[in-house]
Amino acid sequence: MSSIITCSLCQSDKTSHFHKEESRQFLICLNCEYVFVPKIYQLSEDEEKSRYDTHNNDPKDVRYRQFLSQLSEPLLKKISDNSFGLDFGSGPGPTLSLMLEDYGHKVALFDKFYAKDTSVFNRKYDFITATEVIEHLSNPMTEINRLIKCLNDGGYLAVMTQILTSKIDFSNWYYKNDPSHIGFFSKKTLNYLASNLDLEVEFISERVIFFRK
Repeated sequence: MSSIITCSLCQSDKTSHFHKEESRQFLICLNCEYVFVPKIYQLSEDEEKSRYDTHNNDPKDVRYRQFLSQLSEPLLKKISDNSFGLDFGSGPGPTLSLMLEDYGHKVALFDKFYAKDTSVFNRKYDFITATEVIEHLSNPMTEINRLIKCLNDGGYLAVMTQILTSKIDFSNWYYKNDPSHIGFFSKKTLNYLASNLDLEVEFISERVIFFRK
């Protein structure tokens, strides 16, 4: 089966079995090291939205703000005053945008379930944030490339996702247990993305990555 399923990131046909569970299978791309769930095991959009509807992303939740500050604090050190950004995958309770607006920046929102305004992709941004989003994308290269095209030169795509490392025991990894998580990025995968899209990449932490156009 894996020999005929192409990588959903780089489209290579050099994919191999990585891990199997009762409900789904995971493949790895031997070209870019992307680990992904084949489409036949992915949730439908209705199932995915039902799962997101249970998320309690309260902008007033101090712990949630602390979690997002892992990305906002290093980003604030990079961007100029009064920058204009996009929060891609803003979710049912946009919070990161409010945190950045507190510092004088303007932030547009996009979420395929909660803020589906595709006109945002016709504008240019100084920064784009994608927190806990790229692991949900069924066509990650297409989506990320669309975001990069919306960035001004010198702009940042600031990503938060748990990086898959060789130290992680995948079979017991909490991050892959979420059925809406369908793609997992190693450093090699993220470097492949940067190279393919002509970006600079900076690893801020084990879950925060900045791409600069």
